[in-house]
Amino acid sequence: MFSGQVPRYKGKNNVLFRRRHRPLIGLDISSTAVKLVELSGTREKMRVDAYAAVGLPPNCVVEKQVAEPEAVGDAIRRAVKLAGTRNKQAVAAVGGASVITKVITMPAGLKDQEMEEQIRVEADQHIPYPLEDVGLDFEVLGPTEDEDSMVDVLLAACRADDIESRVAAIELGGLECRIMDIDAFALENACQLLTHQMINEGRDQTVAVIDIGATTTTMNVLHDGKIVYTRDQAFGGKQLTEDIMNHYGLSFEEAGKAKKQGGLPDNYESEILKPFTGDTIQQINRALQFFFSSNSDIDRVDQILLAGGCANIEGLERSVQDELEIPAEIAAPFAAMNIAARAKPKQLKADGPALMAACGLSMRSFD
Repeated sequence: MFSGQVPRYKGKNNVLFRRRHRPLIGLDISSTAVKLVELSGTREKMRVDAYAAVGLPPNCVVEKQVAEPEAVGDAIRRAVKLAGTRNKQAVAAVGGASVITKVITMPAGLKDQEMEEQIRVEADQHIPYPLEDVGLDFEVLGPTEDEDSMVDVLLAACRADDIESRVAAIELGGLECRIMDIDAFALENACQLLTHQMINEGRDQTVAVIDIGATTTTMNVLHDGKIVYTRDQAFGGKQLTEDIMNHYGLSFEEAGKAKKQGGLPDNYESEILKPFTGDTIQQINRALQFFFSSNSDIDRVDQILLAGGCANIEGLERSVQDELEIPAEIAAPFAAMNIAARAKPKQLKADGPALMAACGLSMRSFD
C-alpha cells in the first residue's frame, strides 16, 4: 500500500499519490453517492470532524468512471455544505479496469533520477496504454525477499482521462484534489480501524472484511493483522434496488429511498429481501472459496466483518453467520474515535459501514 513518502515520477496530468497536505477530506465517489469524511488528530487517536453522504442520479458514474462531472460536482458541493466543513483539501480515489498495479523488482542502488528513468522503461512493458495517456506513480516497498541487491517497487498507473474527470468533478464541487489514491488501497487502509472488533484484536486470526457496495463487493482477508488477499466481485446493493423498482413499479430513486427508509408492502421481506440475502451469502461464500483455492497455507476464516451500504440490511450478519458458520459482525470503523457534535454521532454510527472507503482516504492525512 502506498505511503506516499517515496513517489517521485509524475506522469502527464498526474495527481496520483501526491504528497499530503493536512488535513484532508476523504471523498468517496461511488456509482450511487458521494460520501465525505473529515478526520483530525493522529493515527493513534482520530477524531471525526465532519461527514456527509449525498445520492447521485443514475449513470453519473458508470463502471467507476465519472461520466457526468457537473452532476457529481453538484453532489460534492451539497455534501460539503451538509457536512459543515470549511476544509477545501480533498483526497479521492480511482478504480476499475483502467487502474493497473504491479510489483516489479529493481536494483537497490539506483539513484532517484536513475530509478525514474528505469520506471518509465518498466512501465512501458506493463501498461497497455501510451505513457503520455496515463497518470503514473511508484513506491519502493523494501528489499526483495532472498535478494539483498534488489528492491520491490509498486507501480501504479491509471488512464489520465479517468483521473481528470474525477479532478474536474471535485473542482466543480469547490474542493482541491491533493491526492488521487486507488480505491482498493483506501479500503485496505480503513481495515486498520476494525481491530477493536476482531477476535484477539486480529492476532493469529484470519478475518474477512467484506465491503458490499452498490455494484462491487470487495473482500479483504487479513491474517495476523496484515492484508493477505483482495478480491472484487461485480455484485452489490444496486441489484436489490432494481428488484424493488421492478417489483413495485417505482422509479430508481423511489426504490432506493424505500430500501433505506422502509414502508414497503408486507411481501417485501419474503419475495425480495430474502432472495437477495441468499444471493449475497452465495457471493460471499464464492469469494471465500476463491481465497482458499489460492492460499494453501490458510484453510479457514475465523471471523467476517460486513461493511458497505448493504451491511445494515436487517438480519444480514445473522444470516451470514448461520449459513456459513463463521462469526459475523457489522463493521464499526468509528467506534474507537471521538466524534464532533456536527458529525451527528447517532447518524454516523448507522452510516459507518458505508463510509469505509471515505474514511480510509481521509486517513492519508496521517501518513
